[in-house]
Amino acid sequence: MAVAYILAHFDDEYFATPLIARAGEDQWFLYIADYATPALSARRLAESRAYLAGLGAPAERVIHVGAGSGALDGQVHRHLPDLLPRLAAELARIGPVERFVVTAWEGGHMDHDACAALAVKVAGATPIDQVTLYNGPGLPGRLFRAGIPLADNGPLVRTRMSRAEWLAFAVGVRAFPSQAKTWLGLWPVMFAAYLSRGFAHQALDPIRISQRPHPGPLLYERMYGVTYAEVAASIRTAWPAE
Repeated sequence: MAVAYILAHFDDEYFATPLIARAGEDQWFLYIADYATPALSARRLAESRAYLAGLGAPAERVIHVGAGSGALDGQVHRHLPDLLPRLAAELARIGPVERFVVTAWEGGHMDHDACAALAVKVAGATPIDQVTLYNGPGLPGRLFRAGIPLADNGPLVRTRMSRAEWLAFAVGVRAFPSQAKTWLGLWPVMFAAYLSRGFAHQALDPIRISQRPHPGPLLYERMYGVTYAEVAASIRTAWPAE
């Protein structure tokens, strides 16, 4: 059976590289956010397909679920009712999924948290692993931590890596030239954390998406002016019939 990755943005897969490299051949990558222009969408999709091809994933398994949805980067939480049937249709086509991997519920970016909510919605009893990207509990302004899982999300599951694997992981960031400006600030913080702490992921307990990711201001509240109250309300009301 398959492993399905539910990811917000093209390049989010980079944070899951050690898991992807070990999960075998039957992996699918489902991207949720839409982009402002078809040209930008195509460019970023091509970058992710090229990166994942190096990890053994065929291009046809890298799917832009949110293409043309209007759920633009930063607005995924506002489009959950429309995105759910798109995601469900792709999962039905894939067939049985034995495990989901999703961007962590961590208050770093509202699109990442929205994907965690979608994963909980479609997974049922299927296990979900969450991979941390960035967050900022206790930090002011635009400061953040990258690659450090929240203690609130439970026990760590560590992945041991050889020096060669670490090197390949580190240089793999070159696969995303369209996002070079973002990675210039993010990558050093991320790899400093990995080199001091190692790589780890966590299971996602479905109850977490009804809880504030951590006490105090969230990173997306500080950086983007989107409140947790808005995100939580969007998730709570996305499927009102239930």
